[in-house]
Amino acid sequence: MRLSEVLSSSPTSRFEQVEGFLNNMQLKRGKQKKISVGAVWLTYHCENCHSDLTFVSDTELYCIGIHERLVSIDCALRCPRCGESVPIWFLIESKEAAHGIAPEVRVLKRSEKLSDKVTLGWGQYEGFSELLEKADRAYRDELGAGAIVYLRKILERITKQTAEASNISITITTKNGDKKRKDFKKLLTEVDQQCFIIPKEFSENGYKLFGELSEIIHSDGSDEQMVLKKYDALHRLVIGILDNVKNNKEMMEAIGTLGWNAERDEAV
Repeated sequence: MRLSEVLSSSPTSRFEQVEGFLNNMQLKRGKQKKISVGAVWLTYHCENCHSDLTFVSDTELYCIGIHERLVSIDCALRCPRCGESVPIWFLIESKEAAHGIAPEVRVLKRSEKLSDKVTLGWGQYEGFSELLEKADRAYRDELGAGAIVYLRKILERITKQTAEASNISITITTKNGDKKRKDFKKLLTEVDQQCFIIPKEFSENGYKLFGELSEIIHSDGSDEQMVLKKYDALHRLVIGILDNVKNNKEMMEAIGTLGWNAERDEAV
């Protein structure tokens, strides 16, 4: 595997073995070197081309030494149609020496400078994809509560849209005749009982997980490490609900393709 394949994948905690890219010579702190590791490719939404496209870099990237096991890599990815570019930076950690013949590496951080011409890819969940990506980024930066805020926003929106498409009221009338927003847990329960949106794997504790979302967001001084440990389960639940709704053709027609594109501006 070449280093470019690791750079083109979503950052994970796993180390991947790659071909040596520093010619078996340590790159000293602050020193820069051109490395030939193949092109990096990542998907973004090009506003000029009105489409999700794979932006590609040159095959030679710039590598800067930090210490024996840590290097940073800079490059620019370009739209294959209009040439709009995205500068991007990677922080790479090696399990042992980064200048080894076949080092095992992983991406610790990835950061790009987006613009009004290039945004995060819409992906298969369209207007929800940007929120999902922001949740993942916050999680990678160990901002647990921040990541949960994005997941909660997705859950509230998809539950509300499904309720409206199923003629389930999202409000209640008080004794004074005023209308107020229905308690989210109650709304979710009604939606799931009618539309079965919660994945089977969470059928027994789905509402508990939703309750934890609110508890994490509203509590003061939440234990970030504990929140980060819960993120994977909460993320799977969110994705499962989106998939359940998306795979229900009747529901999709009723929602009007969920209005995902129309909701996109709220995600920014």
